[in-house]
Amino acid sequence: MITAIDTNILIALWDTKDALNVPAQDALDLVYDTGKLVVSGMVFAELLSGPSRTERMVEDFLTETGIAIDWVVDEPIWRSAAGAYQAYSRRRKKQKQKEPKRILTDFLVGAHALERKFALLTLDNRIFRAAFPHLKVITV
Repeated sequence: MITAIDTNILIALWDTKDALNVPAQDALDLVYDTGKLVVSGMVFAELLSGPSRTERMVEDFLTETGIAIDWVVDEPIWRSAAGAYQAYSRRRKKQKQKEPKRILTDFLVGAHALERKFALLTLDNRIFRAAFPHLKVITV
């Protein structure tokens, strides 16, 4: 099985003060034993957005941990993300939600895993389960 990793897992892993640091490590250990690990190019970009992170640091971490980067975002991923985001926007408007609005990148991460037939390891399963009901979501 191939497991895609959401940005929030690696952010929690890198922050030893984060309450989810140990659960994130445990979850990564669990999926590591079941097959290959991958991040999408979108996750790579989000990882790099931290103020103290460098491209070299992120690349070295991924190389050392055996996490591959899938840079390809082809048409099915874009279409799947667009459809899921559109449905999310409609649900949000209809329900007049007060929680923070999700960004398109979240839907690209989910669509990437779905279209590649990967499982997705994340700390935030609610959005992915609602947007991609056929996606195998693994949560901490």
